[in-house]
Amino acid sequence: QVQFVESGGGLVQPEGSLTLTCRLSGGIFVTNTMVWYRQAPRKERELVASIDRYRAASYADFVEGRFAISRDNTQRTVTLQMYNLQPEDTAVYYCNKSPSSYPWGQGTLVAVSP
Repeated sequence: QVQFVESGGGLVQPEGSLTLTCRLSGGIFVTNTMVWYRQAPRKERELVASIDRYRAASYADFVEGRFAISRDNTQRTVTLQMYNLQPEDTAVYYCNKSPSSYPWGQGTLVAVSP
């Protein structure tokens, strides 16, 4: 069974930091591009960051150098380190592969509030 499990979210104050982790069970990890997405209330899901099989990373414009994506092929995990979080970063964060998706996990909620 293919399953993503995201963890590490929580409530943080503005300018705070969090590290999110996503683990893939089943499926193919090593050769796939892995992607972090987020979905804020009443908004569409959007891409946050991606990392390909060669560990080349790319980021959405709104990241502005605040996040760092990495992967551990042995552990089958992809990590998103987030710094200088702002209220507009509040969302449920998900991971998946690209271009086609496996079933979505439950995501992990990041809430940024004073």
